[in-house]
Amino acid sequence: MRKETTTFAFTVSGDYALFTDPITKLGGEKFTYQVPTYQALKGIAESIYWKPTIVIYIDKVRIMRPIEEETKAIRLLKYNDVQKSDLAHYTYLRDVEYQVLAHFEFNQHRPDLAQDRNINKHLAIMKRSIKRGGRRDIFLGVRECQGYVEPCEFGSGEGYYDGKDQIFGIMEHGINYPDETGQDQLAVRLWNTKMVDGVITFPRPEECPIVRSLHGLSAKDFAMTTIRDVDEEYATLFGGEPDDLD
Repeated sequence: MRKETTTFAFTVSGDYALFTDPITKLGGEKFTYQVPTYQALKGIAESIYWKPTIVIYIDKVRIMRPIEEETKAIRLLKYNDVQKSDLAHYTYLRDVEYQVLAHFEFNQHRPDLAQDRNINKHLAIMKRSIKRGGRRDIFLGVRECQGYVEPCEFGSGEGYYDGKDQIFGIMEHGINYPDETGQDQLAVRLWNTKMVDGVITFPRPEECPIVRSLHGLSAKDFAMTTIRDVDEEYATLFGGEPDDLD
């Protein structure tokens, strides 16, 4: 499969975004990265359209608007006493817009879905879903930051950082999930993020220089032998039949 045959592009924008730096989560107050991570953009693409038959790869992101931050006071419930709350400060990006170039490949670790490997079908659904703003809600990092998707030609228009380079340092690239890697392990990827001429070009997940294992995890099995009847599942969890509900 050639990458060019499965390539698609879209613009995603919003009033606010929060691509959380995991280091800041330890204290309960979130602080955003300056630019979106590979995993955040992949999540947006999967919200537009996704099936376990395909794996989406983010190739590039173009930063269209100035990087501006805004801190907001957030009232959070205490874990040990939900009747009380604490005040925290979250730092968001404001007024963001990104052009994203991506492509999909068939998931070679899912041979049970080989009959669904139709390039034209999945690409047509993806492009149609982009025009409609996505199949699911689009979030820019966190749920409170609503995003809006539109089709675009990557590289078109004027970007704020055109002709500018910047290094953002070590950032999270993404997560290695068992159903995509074929390994029973959950791991996090890191890389040294660099913007050239307003564009960040992402390495493929297997090319990331820093990978740290988190814990063991197995992929879900969608074989017919593992599918349970709804009535049987209900009886196991609650007893009786679904019709017994008032």
